[in-house]
Amino acid sequence: MKTEKYIRPKNDQPLSPTDKNELLEKYFAHYERIARQDPQLLNMKLPRGTFEDLLNKVGATLLEESKQLANSPGQMRDFLDTTELPEFLGQRLSTEFRSFCLALNALKQWVSAESAATDRFLLGGTARTQCRKLADHCLVTGDKLEDSVIELHHPVRDGRPPIPLSKAGHDQIEFTTASSDDPIDIELREIKRQGNRSWVMLRKGCMALIGEDVTDTTAAVLASSKTFARKANQATGLTYDALLDWLDERDLGN
Repeated sequence: MKTEKYIRPKNDQPLSPTDKNELLEKYFAHYERIARQDPQLLNMKLPRGTFEDLLNKVGATLLEESKQLANSPGQMRDFLDTTELPEFLGQRLSTEFRSFCLALNALKQWVSAESAATDRFLLGGTARTQCRKLADHCLVTGDKLEDSVIELHHPVRDGRPPIPLSKAGHDQIEFTTASSDDPIDIELREIKRQGNRSWVMLRKGCMALIGEDVTDTTAAVLASSKTFARKANQATGLTYDALLDWLDERDLGN
């Protein structure tokens, strides 16, 4: 059976620059009213079980496909042979598991790229820049914003643009919707509060410490971000990859 090719969704009704500005102005005004009425509506998320069946299918497909790739001639098999493990590891990591790990990493990169593309669907490649450019005050606190401290937050991850918030405004929303029964959540929020840091910093710190390129930051902020990540690792026992997964699950620090 031939696999259907994935085609990234495209906007069939692109907006002009003027239309984009008008849309964002109305959008920001809409959420400013909501922030005054019910701040919880600025951080809405689906129940985790909503996509359980879909994720099970994805996981099962990933296992099956990576198993086939590991045992068939081709690029995966060639790569596994070229990167052969030393004997003391080869006895513990099967080729099928290695193939699964590589496929999982490819899926992670694909999800990251497709998630970024959803932000560009409505407003194009400069979406985040446009949101920052039109933001002069925090929609939650009303405080004036400087470009260097604007945090862009998605009220709902369904394609709608992010809204501009100050760090204090972002913290206020997160406090309102914080999960009091998650020990990891409680631990990380305390470290975050003590160091006056942001979730973006935790994300960048973890990325830097696993060897990923981190841009759009200064050396001083990156050093502080790494400190946040190290403290988070020590306090929770989670690896840097696991901390990134935790942030992804809660849509924090994007």
